[in-house]
Amino acid sequence: MISNLPEHIAIVMDGNGRWGKQRGLTRSQGHYEGTKTMERTIKDALDIGIKVLTLYAFSTENWTRPEKEVQYLLDLPGKFLNEKLPEFLNNNIKVCFSGDIDQLPSHTKKAIKTAMDKTANNNALIVNFAMNYGGRNELVSAVRNMVGDIQKKTISLENISEELMETYLYTSGLPEPDIIIRTGGEKRLSNFLLWQASKAELWFTDIYFPDFNKEHLLRAVEEVNKRKKDVV
Repeated sequence: MISNLPEHIAIVMDGNGRWGKQRGLTRSQGHYEGTKTMERTIKDALDIGIKVLTLYAFSTENWTRPEKEVQYLLDLPGKFLNEKLPEFLNNNIKVCFSGDIDQLPSHTKKAIKTAMDKTANNNALIVNFAMNYGGRNELVSAVRNMVGDIQKKTISLENISEELMETYLYTSGLPEPDIIIRTGGEKRLSNFLLWQASKAELWFTDIYFPDFNKEHLLRAVEEVNKRKKDVV
């Protein structure tokens, strides 16, 4: 049993395409392997006792990738959710999404809505998929909606606070991440959870996401716990 278990872990699932190319496969095949790892990671988080797992599935910057790859990435969530929904229901897993969902294809939005509706009352683990998500876009959207409410006089300038701001974010209602993990060797946030990451511990690994496993997840938690002890 791990002491000081984090409540919320977020993961930048990086390196899928490079994993595929390294093995003479296509980038899409790498993304498929990443989906299988994502499935295992959800099970691992549930087994460990994590309460919230946020997975960076598709960023607003991903639209600039080759059209064929973008289409594949947009098709994956629907296939994944339709296949895994019975398992999520059996394991009491709640599914939610953060991002500009309105811009996604209709079949993807339909799968998202179905998964969210059917798992709404589950509470063993929240899996939050960051889909068509960008941290700056999230903040712009939050400010726009807040200004709209000020104009409608449902809130006033005097009401504005950090707590109020958080209610306008895509992640409203979720705790801030305790740990943000990034696979693939890069050491940056890449526009991920910019507001929410203010107090998060960052853990980076050179492992490409398809090779990420429970051992790496536990190592991240243990190393972060050690950092905190060393600071005290």
